[in-house]
Amino acid sequence: MTGPHAGQPVLAAGRPPAAAPAAVILVHGRGGSAEDILGLVPELGRPDLAYLAPQAAESSWYPYRFMAPLEQNEPWLSSALATLGQLLAGLAASGIAAERTVLVGFSQGACLALELAAREAQRYGGVAGFSGSLIGPPGIPRDRPAGGAGLDGTPVLLGCSDRDPHIPLQRVHETAQVMAALGGRVSEQIYPAMGHVINADEIERLRRLLDELVRGTGAPPAG
Repeated sequence: MTGPHAGQPVLAAGRPPAAAPAAVILVHGRGGSAEDILGLVPELGRPDLAYLAPQAAESSWYPYRFMAPLEQNEPWLSSALATLGQLLAGLAASGIAAERTVLVGFSQGACLALELAAREAQRYGGVAGFSGSLIGPPGIPRDRPAGGAGLDGTPVLLGCSDRDPHIPLQRVHETAQVMAALGGRVSEQIYPAMGHVINADEIERLRRLLDELVRGTGAPPAG
């Protein structure tokens, strides 16, 4: 892989992919780190899963705001999307297909996870975007792949404050509409005056999504 994020580390937790029933890719926000976002793992109560957390170059996936014209955030944005695509391909090679992989991001990482799922619409194990939105100015068309089923019922969790300082509420609503049009099973939760954080309810919603996914694989409960 080439681009600004080439050669950046990927941290791992949980089981190796070959021994896990499902996988989670955790994407940190601007100014955060792979180590920070891995802090979610103990709270999810699923040590049986494989967790991967890529690190952005200089702790930022792209330099300008997510609403900026797409070309302003290049080549960082394409490099960031390629990073996630590479992780998905590596998991598939280890036996965990996209339909057993959950993309989870916070803030800038949420924007990136949602954008990848929209551009590469297929059945994922799930997509969770906390305090984030699709990337670029509003109205950029995102269509299902020709002849494809799109997200094909992928559970999509969206969570955000009603007055987030970085994410306009309307952009969250627009993202929900786009992901639903792509075939996602969207659950949008708006929290009054929450701020720009991940809260306990969002973690619980994600934990339930993971439990449902693992039950579908026929794997035994964690523990």
